[in-house]
Amino acid sequence: MYPQDSSPRLDAITPEWLRERFVSGSAERARQVQHLHQLTMPMQALRSAAVLVPLVLRPSGMTVLLTKRTDHLKDHAGQVSFPGGRCEPEDITPIQTAIREAQEEVGLEPQQIEVLGTLPDYDTGTGFHVVPVVALIHPPLNLKLDDFEVADVFEPPLSFIFDKTNHQRHRVEARGKLREFWAMPWEGFYIWGATAGMLVSLHHFLFGPQAEIGE
Repeated sequence: MYPQDSSPRLDAITPEWLRERFVSGSAERARQVQHLHQLTMPMQALRSAAVLVPLVLRPSGMTVLLTKRTDHLKDHAGQVSFPGGRCEPEDITPIQTAIREAQEEVGLEPQQIEVLGTLPDYDTGTGFHVVPVVALIHPPLNLKLDDFEVADVFEPPLSFIFDKTNHQRHRVEARGKLREFWAMPWEGFYIWGATAGMLVSLHHFLFGPQAEIGE
């Protein structure tokens, strides 16, 4: 059972509240949402990866920093994603991977990144085992995009992400199997697949699967 205070009004979702939620009861919430977002994967070796889920502290309210990948990449070309990538041998932890990739892809400086914690691991249909690392990002942001990997960046409000009416569930047949995925279209950007799934996971992790967030 989730605490009664787990569904605050949007204006009550503060950095302090988020810090407390990641410290208090995180393991139990993780167990309850672990199974909600995974694709059915064939038995194969998955490649380790990590992404940064960057919550930017803007005066008008928190936003989520997302990237649109360039069209020529081998994996997830043209898709909306978090900064992130494969874990390299020199990375001691997935958190280090996420911070390194965020600096390389969009120019976030490590001192601007306040890590809150991690969400349940996420296995993708393209063969990655991903650790989502949630962090507060302290402006000012002097972004420097890696032109090879990142075509654009944008910041939907956290209020949009936490509005369950924007969590769309779709089905598609791929390689003879019916697969389900989340989508959150926002102002011409199509947030879907693993990225949308991890954002829904963040919502469920903080508030519970059935929670409604008040205005």
